[in-house]
Amino acid sequence: MPEAGPTHHRAFIRDFVFAGEAATITDGRDAIMEFLAGHGISDDEEIDLLVALQEGLANAVFHGCRDDRSKTIECTVEVDASEFNIVIRDPGPGFNTSIGDSAEDGSNLTQHGRGIMLMRSLMDEITYRQGGSELYMKKLRRARG
Repeated sequence: MPEAGPTHHRAFIRDFVFAGEAATITDGRDAIMEFLAGHGISDDEEIDLLVALQEGLANAVFHGCRDDRSKTIECTVEVDASEFNIVIRDPGPGFNTSIGDSAEDGSNLTQHGRGIMLMRSLMDEITYRQGGSELYMKKLRRARG
């Protein structure tokens, strides 16, 4: 009897681009959430993704773009049967990415550090690349029962 090959899940991917100003955060977040909702999302997943996405986009606007509409934020969202992946890219210089790791107990955090800690608590994984100008977030889908 032949062995079963790897199971392939169909992934749905969409790219979003927003101006790097505060006025775009809500509409951008809502457009992404609408895409996610179109691929099945539980109430708990929706709340976690909404808040983490809000934080990530706000950080990109205020820290990466300095609330400058001439700059752009790129966001790639991928959904499959097992997880949600969101990548947010901004043109900023990045930041000290260890800020979120150095104060896990919540003491002595800057406003920026609290946002990172919040995203870490809501998502299964967050990592920064490009010196902090790219945020990768992963949320595993929960079994429904």
